[in-house]
Amino acid sequence: MKTKITLFLFLLCIMFNKSNAQNYKSAIGMRLGSPWSASYKTFINENNAIEGVLGFRGGNNYSWFNIGGYYEHHTAIATAEGLSWYYGGGINIFFWSFDDGSFTNENYSSTTIGLSGILGLDYKIKDTPLNLSIDWTPTVFFSGYGDGFAGGYGALGVRYVLN
Repeated sequence: MKTKITLFLFLLCIMFNKSNAQNYKSAIGMRLGSPWSASYKTFINENNAIEGVLGFRGGNNYSWFNIGGYYEHHTAIATAEGLSWYYGGGINIFFWSFDDGSFTNENYSSTTIGLSGILGLDYKIKDTPLNLSIDWTPTVFFSGYGDGFAGGYGALGVRYVLN
């Protein structure tokens, strides 16, 4: 119970922190994780950003491509210059392709819509044009392959700051 109270108080303090989270305007790069994705992030005001992604993942009998976007609210961590935490949500469209691996070699495809949350840390490295992030994107899939919740998606982002 003490852990829950401590976490609640920590989050409450962060919510009322008035410091700016933005240390750059826009950045482009890669999200190295599940899936591998190209990423473009731009701030629309001091603490809010939008991020667009194009991702790809493949396995033995399947592959998929996704297009997505997230709205993210950033809050600076006052004790660490250039570091902020963020949360938000967005939508992804997944295009799946399957090979069942049988002698009939049947191939099929599917399109799925996913609603995603996002929670992470964002760090702008001082005096360099580099931005790093790490995040978790739990997703609920609708209307196609993989209907239901998938909680294991996340990535390490490495981006070049454009301004």
